[in-house]
Amino acid sequence: MRRAFPDILLQVDANSAFGLDDVGIFEAMDDERLLLIEQPLGYDDIFDHAKLQKRIKTAICLDESIHSAADARAAVELGSCRIINIKPGRVGGFSESIAIHDFCKGAGIPVWHGGMLESGIGRAGNVALASLPNFTLPGDISASRRYFKQDIVEPEFTIDADSTMAVPTGPGIGVEVLTDRLAKVTCRKMEFRA
Repeated sequence: MRRAFPDILLQVDANSAFGLDDVGIFEAMDDERLLLIEQPLGYDDIFDHAKLQKRIKTAICLDESIHSAADARAAVELGSCRIINIKPGRVGGFSESIAIHDFCKGAGIPVWHGGMLESGIGRAGNVALASLPNFTLPGDISASRRYFKQDIVEPEFTIDADSTMAVPTGPGIGVEVLTDRLAKVTCRKMEFRA
């Protein structure tokens, strides 16, 4: 890839597939000028990532290891990573996501937003979160039509020619939830009364 595209931002995601015994693989990648290597070691590991980060020039990005601002602080203070991926669904919501963002901003650690398979409702919050100032690296929030023939919000999320996505400006979450479309895809409904 690097030979074919010498100037693009390029990153890899190891999805916890390696151990410290594989350090040679990562040392060899240093010459490829990668933006980052995402989660090379165990999903629940912060300590061994610090050992690996000391051995390689390429920035390690932690994803699955970060569940809270406390995890982010531990990872940064141990030197386990130089970049963090924030997914609100993984860290318990937007308040904790903002706390991680704010900690990383203060520590000089860039963050990027990892998308999952959210509908337009979740995507609206993700796009708003990703507009915060320390989200300085390309994220992976997809357009509505990538996963859904028809989203349940309007306007749908699209990716512009420059690979950016507009932040919704409407009231509330910025988009209108189309209740008729939501009803068509609802499998179960429960009401709770006070």
